[in-house]
Amino acid sequence: MADTTAATGLRVQQWDEKFYQEFLNENVFADYIGEDTNSIVQIKENLTKKAGDSVTFALVNRLLSDATTGSNILEGNEEDLSSRSFRLYVDKRRHAVRIAEMEEIKSAIDLRQAARADLMNWLMEDTRDRYIDALGSINGKVYSVASEAEKDAWLVDNADRVLFGAAKSNNSSNDHSASLLNVDTTNDRLTPNALSLMRRMARVANPKIRPIRVSGDNYYYLVLAGSNTFRDLKTHATITQAQREVTLKEQNDRLFTRAGDIQWDNLLIREVPDLPIYTNVGNGGNTNVSPVYLLGAQAVGLAVARRAKTITKDFDYGDKMGIAVDQIDGIAKLTFGSGSGDTDDLKDNGMVTGYFSDVADS
Repeated sequence: MADTTAATGLRVQQWDEKFYQEFLNENVFADYIGEDTNSIVQIKENLTKKAGDSVTFALVNRLLSDATTGSNILEGNEEDLSSRSFRLYVDKRRHAVRIAEMEEIKSAIDLRQAARADLMNWLMEDTRDRYIDALGSINGKVYSVASEAEKDAWLVDNADRVLFGAAKSNNSSNDHSASLLNVDTTNDRLTPNALSLMRRMARVANPKIRPIRVSGDNYYYLVLAGSNTFRDLKTHATITQAQREVTLKEQNDRLFTRAGDIQWDNLLIREVPDLPIYTNVGNGGNTNVSPVYLLGAQAVGLAVARRAKTITKDFDYGDKMGIAVDQIDGIAKLTFGSGSGDTDDLKDNGMVTGYFSDVADS
């Protein structure tokens, strides 16, 4: 009696589904991805069900008017439920490896398994870099290619959510490069006070940057810092004392619980070694500066049109086999207009950007 086996095509689909789920779970931003507006990275998979090259994210501004009381007339005094939109385009991204001596590989499933580590690492690193580029982007342009005029225009619109070093006064009339020159290696390292200032800026910005609500009044912002700025914070006397005093309940309530994270003032600070270092842009023209990102709800959008899948192909009469990973998606910082038009005067929706001195280990 013959055993029933799954068709090869079904086995490949199952493998691809497992590959994609493991990629999502192991990605550096995995903890923050969700479908609702309370997520730091809001994912939309609409295009997996219908055709299209873009997904629209919506922002509905909170109501600000006072209540109508007593016998006063409500009709005619309604408040406009204003909304804004952000369109995120998707594109195809793919990469491949080639494996020789195919006599050692018995099936397409084995080939996928053999290439799994390389493909997974590439996909995670590529996605991580795209998130980092998105966080630092200037109205859709990667920071390194945006012009000074574009950075100045961005700063004009986002002055309430950008901090240069330890003090708001370091902003030199919304001139981006001049403001960076005010960041020095003594006063403008990352400190608990600077982080608390960023949190206050998030709370009073217009529109406000919504924190991630856990339950009731329990909320968090996430902060991402590079290795040197994270070191400055971690070794600060205030932080070392605060971490010793974190209660068991606070530990249990933490939204993100990876080893090495720092908790401070309703902020969860995580080290991201791959954040960029901008060389010789700070004080004196010889000071390195690194961005620090405070993130709240709907900071980043992720649009998925086709999940990552694998494709195999043989070469040289079957002596060599290649395997490719292929996906169609888009990642971008969510920005919404603050002017009269829907996309006029764009503001970074869910984040405060800080620039701090980046001092290398001596």
